[in-house]
Amino acid sequence: MKVIVVIMLSSMFIFSFPSINPSAEELPSNKVAIVIDDFGNNMKGTEEILHLPVPLTVAVMPFLSTTKEDAELAHQLGHEVILHLPMEPLKGKRSWLGPGAITSNLSDEEIYKRVNDAIDSVPYAVGINNHMGSKITADKRIMKIILGICKERNLYYLDSKTTKKSVVSELATELGVPFLENELFFDEVYTTTHIVKQTNQLIKKTEVDDSIIAIGHVGIVGEKTASVLKQYIPKLQEKAEIVTLSNILVDKEILMH
Repeated sequence: MKVIVVIMLSSMFIFSFPSINPSAEELPSNKVAIVIDDFGNNMKGTEEILHLPVPLTVAVMPFLSTTKEDAELAHQLGHEVILHLPMEPLKGKRSWLGPGAITSNLSDEEIYKRVNDAIDSVPYAVGINNHMGSKITADKRIMKIILGICKERNLYYLDSKTTKKSVVSELATELGVPFLENELFFDEVYTTTHIVKQTNQLIKKTEVDDSIIAIGHVGIVGEKTASVLKQYIPKLQEKAEIVTLSNILVDKEILMH
């Protein structure tokens, strides 16, 4: 049985990237969506990532110094933009979340306001994924509010899968919200060796999965991730077409009907 993991349709984009892409006749049938998290604060690797010659899904944090700038530049360069919504983790410092975070002590009304304000702060956002969030994505009360907003605003949700106890799949299915799930992190260990290992693992996954989602980051490891991806994009494109999350969601929606 073939496995399809990932994403939704909010809009269609036409990309005109350099000749690194194979010709239309040679495009593989498998698809890979590369999501890069943590834009919005002039993080290391921002320019390098945004100028990679493939369509990416760019996850931008709200209310930071370059939130608007990064989202607008990503859109201008043909990438897809989503909101990288800060959510309380089970472990970690509150300061890592940034402004406007969704925490478990908030009322329903405050969560609703914060999520909508965050969406409004990120131009061109067509979806949401969680920044951290191992505590919140396992909380049915809060995730029902967030996914309800996704439905109201015609957004998809990408579960970054920071906990095995996530309720996203269950609630999104119940509410009829398009959702996707991350399968692989490139750079949770901050070494080039690890990023290369994970990229090779992604290439192997294309042999068994029709579509795959993988997440990397700008920031501490951003320049390393950009460098490895730039080197491995041609190898990856021999196995799969690199697309945005919306593109994968289109296929998912077609298969469901």
